[in-house]
Amino acid sequence: MQVDFYQLGGTPAEQVIASLAGKLLAQGQRLLVVAEDEALLSRLDRMLWDQGPASFLPHGIAGGTDDARQPILLSTSEDAPNQARNMLIADGVWRDAALSYDRSFFLFDAPTLEGARLAWKLLAGREGVERRYWAQNEGRWSQQA
Repeated sequence: MQVDFYQLGGTPAEQVIASLAGKLLAQGQRLLVVAEDEALLSRLDRMLWDQGPASFLPHGIAGGTDDARQPILLSTSEDAPNQARNMLIADGVWRDAALSYDRSFFLFDAPTLEGARLAWKLLAGREGVERRYWAQNEGRWSQQA
């Protein structure tokens, strides 16, 4: 299982999430986006709808009747009724449930940096877990570790 740590800088979380989600959808994969903050999920919902017809990302907020059909599901829970094998933690709060997915994305910023460092250390040497750390350099993502 792979965990990708993304340190947010100047790019808003919603943009990074939309980019990652778009890449996963292009590969025919599903995604569960998790955050405790329902306001963040609402902002992300609006952004994904407002991408325009050429870049619309099909998605839904968990709790609807079509959760199982959603390629991208936004939720406050770590459960994936859409059968996603990819989880994205959008609020910078590590959840061990991420380890039950094939691949997880962990987004964090300056206020959640210490928690991200702790999660990085706790996953070090853990059998079956591959960690990657990404940061932005001149607007482009590059793998740092």
